[in-house]
Amino acid sequence: MSKTAADYLAEANAVVSRVSAEDAVGYWGQAGTTFVDVRDSGAIAQSGTVKGALRIPRGMIEFAADDTSKLHNENLNKDDRICLICAAGGQAALAGKTMVDMGYTNVVNVGGFADWQAAGGETEE
Repeated sequence: MSKTAADYLAEANAVVSRVSAEDAVGYWGQAGTTFVDVRDSGAIAQSGTVKGALRIPRGMIEFAADDTSKLHNENLNKDDRICLICAAGGQAALAGKTMVDMGYTNVVNVGGFADWQAAGGETEE
């Protein structure tokens, strides 16, 4: 039997904790915490992103998260709290499951950027 998008999301949501934007605002700026926006650059250009967030599109997360890859993003540490954000939470959940599968130990799904803004989170263009 083949999987559906809903199956993949259910698996991801079972592995990656969803945190409220308000809680995530409290994590912002803490040592050992890294925010990653997994939306594509066009979406980020339209809305902005979390201040200081890494901008790693979901389609590149495996390469950026792999410390053996020449495309590894050195700002990603497997022991840090990784806070993923996207437009609504789906892409963040899927990227988060990938990161957990790759050995990241503390990955959370913040959900959508609009929720971050509504919670008073710091932003940048």
